[in-house]
Amino acid sequence: MEISVSALALILLLVVTATVLFRPLIIGVLRAAVLVVRPRLSREEERGRAHMRDRQLVQRMIDNSSGPSHAAELRAMAARA
Repeated sequence: MEISVSALALILLLVVTATVLFRPLIIGVLRAAVLVVRPRLSREEERGRAHMRDRQLVQRMIDNSSGPSHAAELRAMAARA
């Protein structure tokens, strides 16, 4: 069974046309599939993660500080934030 070049071109044209026409639908379905696999975090969860990241950053800065006074200053700055 041999497919002619014109038939192949027609099939390609139909696929491209369908893709252009249904692009918003295809994108919506793909976004929904991504949300099913990896749901978004709630605002509270995002805030909690940001707070934990900030605490870890301050702790790393304290661990790498040059002395006790520097660490105390970093703790005071963290307490104000």
